[in-house]
Amino acid sequence: MDPNRVYELLERTAALLRAEERRLSGEHELHPVHIHVLSYLARCNRYSDSPAAVTEYLGVTKGTASQTLRVLKQRELIESHQDIGDGRKQHLRLTRSGARIVEQCSPPPGLVEALADVDGDTALLEASLESLLRAMQRSNNFRPFGICRSCDHLQRNAGRAKFRCGLTGEALDEQSTLRICCEFQTSPV
Repeated sequence: MDPNRVYELLERTAALLRAEERRLSGEHELHPVHIHVLSYLARCNRYSDSPAAVTEYLGVTKGTASQTLRVLKQRELIESHQDIGDGRKQHLRLTRSGARIVEQCSPPPGLVEALADVDGDTALLEASLESLLRAMQRSNNFRPFGICRSCDHLQRNAGRAKFRCGLTGEALDEQSTLRICCEFQTSPV
């Protein structure tokens, strides 16, 4: 494998995705970062829907995240509410308008169309990209963020609460286990 060629392919693919994201976000009078936040909030769980998690997931400064969230609140695309157990913690969620934008923009339709035309095993492509992502996160000491269902903390129960988070001890519904979690952890293979 040639790292230069892999970088070239990933960089060019990312550039094309960014161009489509700029076009799509412009149609809604937004910036791509706004779409990224909306998309993240549509896919994250209750442990990961805070302004701090948004900041960390996107890898932006607190100021950038704060400005972005302010715009989305003003446009009534997201709303915030305080945590029932800890009034200092704020949770974010999409409004119906925000959810509609995510449906139209994420993933970008051009990517969906291109994936349908990919020769070869797309499951292998997905697994390879995920493996690359995890390796880069480890090498750069970034929090991994991942799908709860594949986390080492997830416990499967036989009782009413089919799933439980081993980190927090809380019961999880099946839908929650399919969402992004900032507490995600997995052992390196």
